[in-house]
Amino acid sequence: MAFIIKPLVTEKMTKITEKTSAPKKLRARSKKTIEKNNAVEEKLSYVVKHKNKADETKEKTIYTYEKPARPQYAFIVKPEANKVEIQKEVEALYNVTVLSVNTMRYAGKRSQRYTKAGLVRGQKNAFKKAIVTLKDGDEIDFYSNID
Repeated sequence: MAFIIKPLVTEKMTKITEKTSAPKKLRARSKKTIEKNNAVEEKLSYVVKHKNKADETKEKTIYTYEKPARPQYAFIVKPEANKVEIQKEVEALYNVTVLSVNTMRYAGKRSQRYTKAGLVRGQKNAFKKAIVTLKDGDEIDFYSNID
C-alpha cells in the first residue's frame, strides 16, 4: 500500500538537507558526553576587561567533538500512515537505511477570493509531512530518473 504521496523537494527543504548533511562541531558539557563522544581538549584564551584595573587574560579548557552527518528528506504522506509504515516504504523505494521518522500534521487552510460571481470560499486539503533521517553516507537522488 503506497503511503508516500510525493517527495518534498523545495528550496527550504534542500537547505535543511544540505545543513544536516555536513558534520557539526559541538562542545561537550558533561563528563559523560566527553567520554561517550571521544571529545578533544582545546584551550581557549580570552580577555576580561575591568573598569579601574588592567585587562586580564584568562584561559579556559573546552572539549569539542564532531556530530556525524545525518541527511534528512521530507515526504508528503497519507494522513493515516504511521512512522513504521513510512520507514518501510522509504527503505523499499530508495534502498536506504532509515534511522528515524518525524511526522507532522497540517490542517487545511481556509481561503477566499473575490470574483465576478461574488465571494468564493474554499478550503485546502489537510496533509501529513514526514521527515526521514538516513544513515551516514546514504542519500536519495530525486533527479536520477530524469533524462
